[in-house]
Amino acid sequence: MKQAPRIGTLPSGPLDAISDVAGVTVGHCTLDDGDLQTGVTVVRPHQGDPFRERVPAAAAVINGFGKSIGLVQVEELGVLETPIALTNTFSVAALAQAQIRACIAANPETGRRLPTVNPLVFECNDGYLNDIQRLAITEPHYLQALAAADASFEQGSVGAGRGMSCFGLKGGIGSASRRAGPYTVGALVLANYGRPEQLTVAGQLLGDLQAGAESQTDSGPEKGSIIMLLATDAPLDARQLRRLALRAGAGLARTGSVFGHGSGDIALAFSTAYTLPQDPLRPMPAVALLHDARLDELFQAAADSTEQAILHALFRAQAVTGRAGHHRAALSDLLKTRS
Repeated sequence: MKQAPRIGTLPSGPLDAISDVAGVTVGHCTLDDGDLQTGVTVVRPHQGDPFRERVPAAAAVINGFGKSIGLVQVEELGVLETPIALTNTFSVAALAQAQIRACIAANPETGRRLPTVNPLVFECNDGYLNDIQRLAITEPHYLQALAAADASFEQGSVGAGRGMSCFGLKGGIGSASRRAGPYTVGALVLANYGRPEQLTVAGQLLGDLQAGAESQTDSGPEKGSIIMLLATDAPLDARQLRRLALRAGAGLARTGSVFGHGSGDIALAFSTAYTLPQDPLRPMPAVALLHDARLDELFQAAADSTEQAILHALFRAQAVTGRAGHHRAALSDLLKTRS
């Protein structure tokens, strides 16, 4: 098994990534310097200004052991108004401030004549490989990731995924997509969860793969997290998007997760089918939403693309040695020695 097995029967988009949803781009900034093994990943829902042209969105908190910023307003209003930023736990505030500054730079009346902006930042704890106390992530790192956003992007031990662990192995960023009739669902994950003995790949339990390997999850409650982002071009409202986000949990469970006590398992889904103007003088769009009875194939696409994205994070990650000599082996390396 040299590469991630393919999940499900639905076809993929040409990139098999979240950016198969037209307009969605992803950028990274990676810090790789001894004890500093961390970074930033930014997902842009479209190429315009999301503060001016908001997209419908909703989140599903599967297990709420997390320190995200912005979820309360997303739940209330059902829209995104900044790019989505991913980083480590102690860098959430720095990225929120960076998002606020970026919005003010593009819209100087933000917080004055215009409303305030709702920054949206998700996190996982990379403190096993990264010296998280150094608070190394700053505004320029966010801006670098934002500027690098593209339809083609790296996966594995990059960006926010640089210091992440998954099932006691190297985790990180993974992405995938599935076609559901005329629509696409794309997933991007920040995978940093799971106990080694639970690892399941395409239905095959691989928990014995790393017997004796060093792990922070050998005993006690699970201490990891996963952020799962879903994009779709299907015309859905926030209520439907929350239902879609919940199905990411099905893909997560297939990999062996039980949504442990200490795991922050959060999914967010957004649609690019239409935008909602911030300007109250502009009319709201008249959108013909997809009928609820036609959601099942989208739900399958959400589950399959999430599972596939997690496997891509595992299979494409490279081994990393970081803080205090802590090491995470790459799944692909272990599979080579096993064969």
